[in-house]
Amino acid sequence: MNATPPPAAPLHPRARQLLRTLIGRYIRDGEPVGSQTLARHAGLDVSPATIRNILADLEDSGLLSSPHTSAGRVPTVQGYRVFVDSLLQVKSLGEREVARLRAEMTAGAGTQALLGNASELLSAMTHFVGVVGAPRREQFAFRQIDFVPLGGRRVLAIVVFADGEVQNRVVEPQRAFQPAELEKVANYLNAHCAGRPLAQIRATLLHELRQARDEMELLLAQSVELAEQALEPPGDDMVLAGQTRLMGLQDLSDVERLRELFEAFARKREILQLLERTQRAPGVRIFIGEETGLAPLEGMSLVTAPYGAGGQVLGVLGVIGPTRMAYDRVIPVVQAAADVLGTALQGPGERPSP
Repeated sequence: MNATPPPAAPLHPRARQLLRTLIGRYIRDGEPVGSQTLARHAGLDVSPATIRNILADLEDSGLLSSPHTSAGRVPTVQGYRVFVDSLLQVKSLGEREVARLRAEMTAGAGTQALLGNASELLSAMTHFVGVVGAPRREQFAFRQIDFVPLGGRRVLAIVVFADGEVQNRVVEPQRAFQPAELEKVANYLNAHCAGRPLAQIRATLLHELRQARDEMELLLAQSVELAEQALEPPGDDMVLAGQTRLMGLQDLSDVERLRELFEAFARKREILQLLERTQRAPGVRIFIGEETGLAPLEGMSLVTAPYGAGGQVLGVLGVIGPTRMAYDRVIPVVQAAADVLGTALQGPGERPSP
């Protein structure tokens, strides 16, 4: 679950127990935690003076800080990192919640509907922002393609993908095509390329073009030109849900910070790039505060997991919330949602080509 390596120096067992208890209390209550509270709840048979000394050492190590207005302490980003990497105990998601995910993400619902349901469920089950990076269309095979002349050189390409999604795209080849030519190209692509993803189609057409002669060469050349534009993968996108849930959080009462966050959500690009950084890493990954590398997400955490089908990773989903989140509750939700979404995408009619 690492995003950055934890500090090299190991903690004494008593320091580990105090740090675990302090962060647990702070996550629960949102208030700086003092030595008296820890003496009552840490389960250690040591004096308050010893606890204060250990807390001072943890603060010197950069794992805790002391707000000016309180004698208590709060965790730093480094403290949270040690907590999630080596002190946190995470249980599997309960059967009732897993059943809820499966009921809302069923095979055959269509990829966009599944992504939307996944983001809504992540938000509803964690009370933070659910985010799902959409799979690249080039990873899906196409089922059928049709071309409609629009006048001049402009052509409407209608592409039906294997997962049932339909995309309409206006393309402009180098010359005007007659309706009969467009029909011939569509028939050829449907007969010889349906069921294959974009990368394979390009390679197949170019290979056959090199082998072709005369009339067939002309048809293939036309197919290459139209297919290149019609099946060109669109810009990646992601689905967000639950942004307004952040407005009621104690940790995000600053209006200016909320504005910066909502602007980052609207742009999507930076968050999508952050998700892509985790796509090749298996399992759950956690970015805490400044570890995201995004100024608007300082003071926030991102918990992610990749989802896939047919043995390939299609995208990444996750939850964005304050660093003071219940990681033991959020992590299993994210992992289970990734597993269920991948299974749903692999269902009948939803399987991307390998």
